[in-house]
Amino acid sequence: MGALNEGFMRRSRRVRASLRRASNGRARLSVFRSSKHIYAQVIDDGAGKTVAAASTLDKDLKGNLPKGSDLAAATAVGKLVAERALQAGVKDVIFDRGGYLYHGRVKALAEAAREAGLNF
Repeated sequence: MGALNEGFMRRSRRVRASLRRASNGRARLSVFRSSKHIYAQVIDDGAGKTVAAASTLDKDLKGNLPKGSDLAAATAVGKLVAERALQAGVKDVIFDRGGYLYHGRVKALAEAAREAGLNF
């Protein structure tokens, strides 16, 4: 494991530990960002279940997006995951940025999910 990946994993663990303390039973909106796509899922940690998920690979989005790795794609995924979470009855979540900085695609996804009705 390289030094960059170790730092990322350490940051991820640190962020998740602080989220666990602050969550008060709320679901977690987790983000994974790869070089070509972005993924988001709402996870109920108490039950250990994924309540809602969306990514740039979804059938709803894949044909409509020219690229899966830009701000427009992240915004579309944020809106879609928020709609699916609201349909599943989850309105209040806590945002899990993982080891990523709250910037760029991660920030665009979070802001789109907020605008679509999720509270965090």
